[in-house]
This record gives sequence, structure tokens and C-alpha cells, in this order.
Amino acid sequence: MGIGSRFPIFTRIFADIGDHQSIAADLSTFSAHAATLQRVLAGAGEASLVLLDELGSGTDPAEGAALAWAALESLTRRGAQTVATTHLGALKMLAAEEPGVVNGSLEFDAATLSPSYRFIKGVPGRSYGLAIARRLGVDGAVVARAEERVPHQEIALDALLREAEARNRHLLEWEQTLTDRAAALALSEGSLAARAGLAGDREAELRRREKDAERRARAIAQEYLLNARARVEEAIQVATEADAARDARRVVEEAVRDLSAAEAEADAAGAERVSVVPGDRVRLRSGGLGTMVEQREDGRLLVVAGSLRLVVAPDQVAEVFPPAAPVRSYAAESAAVTARADDAEQEVDLRGMRVDEAEMAMLAALDAAVLAGYPLLKVIHGKGTGAVRERVHELVRSDRRVTRFGLAPHNQGGSGVTIVELGG
Repeated sequence: MGIGSRFPIFTRIFADIGDHQSIAADLSTFSAHAATLQRVLAGAGEASLVLLDELGSGTDPAEGAALAWAALESLTRRGAQTVATTHLGALKMLAAEEPGVVNGSLEFDAATLSPSYRFIKGVPGRSYGLAIARRLGVDGAVVARAEERVPHQEIALDALLREAEARNRHLLEWEQTLTDRAAALALSEGSLAARAGLAGDREAELRRREKDAERRARAIAQEYLLNARARVEEAIQVATEADAARDARRVVEEAVRDLSAAEAEADAAGAERVSVVPGDRVRLRSGGLGTMVEQREDGRLLVVAGSLRLVVAPDQVAEVFPPAAPVRSYAAESAAVTARADDAEQEVDLRGMRVDEAEMAMLAALDAAVLAGYPLLKVIHGKGTGAVRERVHELVRSDRRVTRFGLAPHNQGGSGVTIVELGG
């Protein structure tokens, strides 16, 4: 039975299955079947289920077939649901003449003479009696003679049934092929649907990425505009304070020169002299880096450290390096180092310098600020790539004279300025 099959509700069930012959009751096989058939015909109605096995057997085949025909016709017309099995060939024609009667058979493999136990609706079964007899070893001449005695009509019917079975088998095979193709098509449709869904997801992801990229581009553009505006404001502020810074720079330079001269005189006795020539790069014992410009008549050296000009004794030179570039004039080393007398703050401007130039200027500014006793040093390094800012932070982080440092407030330069607190 298939999915969705339905059965009616039966109020009575009748069955004639097996051989009920009895010597004691004076009943032959046919008599027993006839007695049961009489009770079925007397009681079966529209809501009855009737099961009849080998209907019409036990007597002359012609008479048995006629009785079976009439009984099935009567049960069908009164509405009883009847299932009857028989080997009588005459009953195979009943379905063609009586509405409501349907033939059926169990498939039988003619090659192996074995049942397949598969029910075939609408096709009556063929008779395999002579074929089975031959296979079981019955004399071939007898079986051949029997085949000659089979009526022509039976032979023709058997041929029709054989052809019907072949066509039914072909239809079943074709139906299975169609089923397989339908399953494969459904699988392909599912795969296509999955691919379409995946393509839709990818398209949605691309749209999302496009929107994110556009959003990031707008954010970057806005950041560039803000940075440009900040640089303009810084330029305006620098221009405004330029005059005051110029006076403060002169005071700081004089103080640094005086301190350098004092140190040189204090350490001159017994110190080892280092041979330097103009243009050499030198490292002072105080830690600063500079370029030796000339040797004065009194034996001291004039050293340019960033924007500062220092006069030191030769023994203050700890190490000499060959010149890395042509000697630069003081005007070329124009880092703005200024001191503010009103708030005791020193300022050094490193913008536009390379990292090595900024390093020398920074060390010189630290030396000058410590010698001058300033508590704070304001380092203007700008934003740019951040390389100069990182080098400044490395220097002050390792300098024991620095108490702490950090970026200036937004209104004082923000990430373009570092405030260094000195501990004396």
C-alpha cells in the first residue's frame, strides 16, 4: 500500500480459504466451497469484505468458472469489497465485461520459474503449469502433447498476457528511470538554488564591503581635513609667537655658551685631548651630538648641536665620527630653540628635520634646559609620519634627567607637541 491509501470500515467479513472437505460431514472439496459460498452470498452486503481463495475449483472447470463468474458479478453489483484468487482462465475476461472488477496478478519470472512477489494491478496472471511440469522432469513428449491439446484461444490469451507483462515491465522500468531522473533533477535544482543563494550572499557581502569602503574613505578624508586645519592653526600660532621666540632664543644660546665654557675650564686640567678637524661629527661627554666647525685661538672648539652653537674644551669630546655630509653653517641648522622668561619654559622646534638632525637638536636642547634649570621642555615635532616623535620619546624615556613626558593638550598642539618634565 502506498502513502495516503484509505480503507472503508467493514461491518462484516467473510472468508473461504483452504480445503474444508469432510468424509464425516459427507462434504467434498467442491461441496465445502459451495456451502461457504452460499453463506457469503446470503449475508454479504455493501459494507462487507469477502475473501475467496481458489473460487470455482473442485469441480468441472467450465461449470466452476461459470459459478465463480456469477458469484463475483453478484457480489460486485451489491457493493461488497471482494478479493478472489483463481486459476480459471475464463475468469480473466470478467474484468473486461463487468464494471467494478479489476484484474491483478503476482509477477512470475518465466526464465527462472520463480515468483517475484510483486503485485501487478490490471493484468491477469499467466498459466505456467506446463512449463513447471517440464522443469520438474515430466516426460517431454507428454508435455509437448499437452501443449498441442491446449485450446487455440488459451494460447492466444497467453500470448497477449505475455506481451502485456513485457509492456508492463518496460513501463515499470521506464517509470523507475523517470523517477531517478526526477530525483537527479530535484538534486540539481537544489544545487542551483544553493548556488543562487550563495551568489546572493556574496553580492550582499560585496555591497556591504563597498559601503564600508565608502564610509572609511569619508572618515579618512575628514581626518585629512581636520589634520590640515590643525596644521594651519599651528602655522598661525607659530607665526604669532615668532617675534617673542626670537628674543628668547638669544638668551638661551648665551646661557648655554656660558655653561659650556665653565664646564670646559673645570675639566681642562689633565684631560685627554681628542684630535678633531672642522667638519667632524663629535659626541660630547655630556651625551650631545654635534658638528665641529672650527677651533678658536684659545684652543676651545666651536660645535654646532642642532640650532645651538657650543664652545667646549677639546677634552669634552668623547668620540669623533667622520663627516657624513658637507659642513653646514649655523644658519642651516635653524631648529627653533626658545626660552620663555615669563613662564620658565623652554621650547625646541624640530619640524622639517630628519631623524638624526632632530636627535642632535633634542639632546642639545635637553642639555641646555637642564643647565638653565628649566622645569619643562616643550618639544614641537609635528605630526607627519611620526618618526621624529617616536625618536624624541625614545630619547626622553631613557634619560634619567626626565621625570615624565606626554603629548600636549589639544589646544597646545596635541599629538604634534611633547611636554617633557625635567627633574633637575
